[in-house]
Amino acid sequence: MTQRLSALLIALLATTQLTACFPLLVAGATTGVVVSQDRRSSSVVVNDEQIEMRVAKNLGARFGSLTHANITSYNRAVLLSGEVPDEATRTEAGRIARETQDVKQVHNELVIAPPSGISGRASDTSLTTRVKARMIDANKFSPVHVKVVSERKLVYLMGLVKQQEGRDAAQIAAQTPGVEKVVTLFEYLD
Repeated sequence: MTQRLSALLIALLATTQLTACFPLLVAGATTGVVVSQDRRSSSVVVNDEQIEMRVAKNLGARFGSLTHANITSYNRAVLLSGEVPDEATRTEAGRIARETQDVKQVHNELVIAPPSGISGRASDTSLTTRVKARMIDANKFSPVHVKVVSERKLVYLMGLVKQQEGRDAAQIAAQTPGVEKVVTLFEYLD
């Protein structure tokens, strides 16, 4: 049963990473479970989704296709990852994110490089899935408490965690084949 649940969760994680058009039926069936275990209130979860959309819209309006920026919001802290053409664009993207409604903190991890290609993005998606699967298998904490974002073999970890959960998550991620570096952006509860 545990293996079946792990396989289902891995499949769901992979699906959410591959497309923004996540099937409504699956989302409806799993969202209640995830939100009920999340340490954020449901209103903060919704607000984080709105922040991601607002920042993406603002960056898209300003830069169009000049950038490949991924926006992740967790408890109103925003992670910007991806590629931009120059330092001025990187700095401006950070400013735009900071000035977006409800954002309390910005981690600007954008790099100056050409936009990643499909194979690089697929590799990042696979890496995220492997890290999450290892967290599920380790059973040391609820994987719902940790958001995993992969970019160019770097793994960013966000979440509201206890110190030990953060250490465990970082260790699991660092020991996952293919991970070159782990960056922890946690908020600690203790």
